[in-house]
Amino acid sequence: MPADDPIRFFHRYAGRVETEAVYGERWLRWTYGTLPGRLALHAVAKRAWFSRWYGRRMDRSASAGKIAPFIAQYGLDPAEFADPPESFRTFNEFFFRRLKAGARPVHPDPRAVVFPADGRHLAVPDVDRADGFFVKGQRLDLRRLLGADDLAAGFAGGTAVLSRLCPVDYHRFHFSVAGRAGQPRLLNGPLFSVSPIALRRNLAILWENRRWLTLIKTPALGRVAMLEIGATNVGSVEYTFAEGAVERGQEKGFFRFGGSAVLTLFEPGRVRLADDLLEQSAQHRELYAHVGDVMAWVA
Repeated sequence: MPADDPIRFFHRYAGRVETEAVYGERWLRWTYGTLPGRLALHAVAKRAWFSRWYGRRMDRSASAGKIAPFIAQYGLDPAEFADPPESFRTFNEFFFRRLKAGARPVHPDPRAVVFPADGRHLAVPDVDRADGFFVKGQRLDLRRLLGADDLAAGFAGGTAVLSRLCPVDYHRFHFSVAGRAGQPRLLNGPLFSVSPIALRRNLAILWENRRWLTLIKTPALGRVAMLEIGATNVGSVEYTFAEGAVERGQEKGFFRFGGSAVLTLFEPGRVRLADDLLEQSAQHRELYAHVGDVMAWVA
């Protein structure tokens, strides 16, 4: 898939291929697709201070004026929000908003492994034999991604699902499985964009960016790894769970302003991916689906 192609995904609920309305698309394409843009990227945009600076702007009361135009431009449904749009004091408060109870039901079958977030999802059934993520020939470097040789060995040949959140999405993330979760461990790094505009050119962003790794021990799936991956203008992740027993679909935390991603890793032979996720991923095309909906089944 050429790096400059439009970003298309399959919408699970509409049953059709759609083209993504990319927030800040002109800036992204200039930054990652031109020499002056790449110079600016390495000098400024990937730096943590830039994301902190932008985040502070989104925490100012003046930023609340961006909420109504954003809702209108991207067709968000305020009826899903737990709080009315006018109640948010800043854009960041709106950005990590909660949804009403029942807006994202968790699939009732206990053998269902569920998506951790609203977003566009791409799967690799076997990370050792993958033909590519967004572009053929791109593969995950588990050792660098997980920051430990023993973890990389344990997940070798396993299954990976990348859940990419756009700025327009609900930005709280949840547990895909039930089990016992450890404390998130920070693996520090820069803050490149995780848009396909960037990933098509350099998949290594996933294991270079700042990320937080949580290991979950489960009865049926062995160890499951969840990584929250920061991105440009997402310098911080807030966690809302306590170490220990967690439930499938339970809130894990939220991202502050910007696009971001959650990567879920399973040990080999543990899960069977949902048919539509498998079909779309084989075409290097993301599947749009909601948090709590079926991502895979216990094998």
